[in-house]
Amino acid sequence: MTKPPARFITNKMCPFAQKAWIALEASNADFSLEQVSLYGAGGKPDWFWELNPQGTVPILVVTAGDDSEDDLVLPDSDLILNEIAQVPGGETLIPTDPAAVESMNKFRKCLSEFLPIGKRAVLGGSKGPMWSKLKELDALVVGPYVCGEGVTVADCAGFPFLWRIENEYGNLNKKDCPNLANWLQTCKQNPAFSKTVQSSWWWWW
Repeated sequence: MTKPPARFITNKMCPFAQKAWIALEASNADFSLEQVSLYGAGGKPDWFWELNPQGTVPILVVTAGDDSEDDLVLPDSDLILNEIAQVPGGETLIPTDPAAVESMNKFRKCLSEFLPIGKRAVLGGSKGPMWSKLKELDALVVGPYVCGEGVTVADCAGFPFLWRIENEYGNLNKKDCPNLANWLQTCKQNPAFSKTVQSSWWWWW
């Protein structure tokens, strides 16, 4: 029996939710998208809290069958990236080549270090540490995507945040980050990435 589409619960302005959305699109997964309002008078619906008591997006529900107790519920963007092959129709975005895996892991680690540094810079702190960390990320891009020719979870993870930095501060080529600048351009030409870009968006806090 064919499995029903996975249920992707999100808010399109959230960068963490965006990276999971990109991964679903890039992996050709079969999914339906549901938006929830995270703020406002109505609040989040009860069913949302039951799926994720933390109250955050995204949430991905992979239906196991008739018994909802067996459904796979992934209430975190990194969990979704790591388990994308569990989604009906989904193709893994984890490379098999050991060198590419190492490249992917280094980029994701550096990205996680960048996020609090970028937050401080955008909120009025010193920009120097942010540009230094971006140069570290720049050195990790193989090209045209982070790990080479194909999209991996590293690209999905990085795009929402680094796109926001470019949108705020201009082309990263001007900041001595040519690899990131070219990578962003490559991603923006890929429909899996471009369809997730919103005219109104949030930062990551």
